[in-house]
Amino acid sequence: MRNGDIIYGRNPVIEAIRSGKEIEKIYVSKTAGGNISKITAMAKEAGIVVSTADSDTLKRLAQTPNHQGVVAVGALYKYFDVTDILNYAEEKKEKPFLLILDEITDPHNMGAIIRSAEAFGVHGVIIPKRRSAGINATVVKASAGAVEYIKVAKVSNINSTIRDLKEKGLWIIGTDAKAEKSFEELDYDFPLALVIGSEGKGISRLVLENCDFVIKIPMKGKINSLNASVAASILMYNILSKRQGKA
Repeated sequence: MRNGDIIYGRNPVIEAIRSGKEIEKIYVSKTAGGNISKITAMAKEAGIVVSTADSDTLKRLAQTPNHQGVVAVGALYKYFDVTDILNYAEEKKEKPFLLILDEITDPHNMGAIIRSAEAFGVHGVIIPKRRSAGINATVVKASAGAVEYIKVAKVSNINSTIRDLKEKGLWIIGTDAKAEKSFEELDYDFPLALVIGSEGKGISRLVLENCDFVIKIPMKGKINSLNASVAASILMYNILSKRQGKA
């Protein structure tokens, strides 16, 4: 059965997965048996995040007790492919300027970053399927509607995507407080993808190792880190400014 963007019941969820419907997440009962394991396997193969939930949570999501132990939350946003983003940059006759968000889980931060990305000429945003906020109602609101004007791609593996981007001629720029190079030292007049890490952990180790450049925002205060959306805005504005200075 369907309830807005919610699909519940075993067969309806199975058919939704088979049909390729954009599904943000599937919740399954902690105790249900039967073909729940089949649904879990299908979802994982399709790259859909699966979480366990108690009966009360499933009932609240489905707004009915007849959920049969499984509820799928349909995606509010239709994601693009990374190729769509690169094609968009080519159509505009601009060097690609992409943003990669590595495990940004706070939807308010995600929305604020997307809002700045749209303002500062980013061609598209890449997020991972797991350990990341998706484009939900909170993100849409926090972006002030910017999600309607910027392409967001959701990928299974950030490191594989980075390798693909490098093969297409993009340079990957990471951010780390311990970096030797200041963000002002690069001219950014080349195809690039800027990586923004999560608050607290920053960019994950493997992703950081795959970056071609690692830069920092020098700070003089007693607080040695910035909110992820603030840091992203500073860096994106600097890239836009440097590029416009080259025009």
